[in-house]
Amino acid sequence: MTTRPHARSGQTTAPEAQPNLQQRSYEIQRYGQQHFVPLGLSEEAVRQNVSLLNQLLADSITIYNLYKKHHWQVTGPTFYQLHLLLDKHAEEILKTVDLIAERVQTLGGVTTGMPFDVAEMTRIERPPKGEEDIPAMLSRTANAHTSIIKTLRDAIETTSQNKDYGTNDLLVSDVLRVHELQLWFISQHLVDTPLLYSDDNKSR
Repeated sequence: MTTRPHARSGQTTAPEAQPNLQQRSYEIQRYGQQHFVPLGLSEEAVRQNVSLLNQLLADSITIYNLYKKHHWQVTGPTFYQLHLLLDKHAEEILKTVDLIAERVQTLGGVTTGMPFDVAEMTRIERPPKGEEDIPAMLSRTANAHTSIIKTLRDAIETTSQNKDYGTNDLLVSDVLRVHELQLWFISQHLVDTPLLYSDDNKSR
């Protein structure tokens, strides 16, 4: 939007419809700063909650990308089932990413989100660039869920103490239960059970 006058007819100038693609700005709010939103929460409570949410955001973005990596690279006789399951879980995680990020902004904070910032913040172990076998993929994914669930429980306790019931409800209802259910699904694929015959039948 501009307040400059329109060019007169016949005047040689760049067309007004030309986008200006070289614009940059100073940061209007730096990462780690909060602006005041009248939510009835203390400044310190908001600072603590935003910090916890941004850690969860970085870890959630990381596990989303971990799921997509495994979705693409999975191999073996259970390829089709796991290919679909891993993609389904990734989409469910992506929904929580958006919810967490929007809550950070609702509280007056600034979200993390760029890959290089996420890589610096995440607590999830970095996987190799190449392919792993299925047990290693699933173990790595289960451990990522476990790490996030621990952070979630800390955040749930803190937000309750800070009386930030909106964030608390979001974390319990929309995030924690997703991770708990997905951890169950993934961990059950790591149970060493026979596919064709039980151990009793083998001994007969």
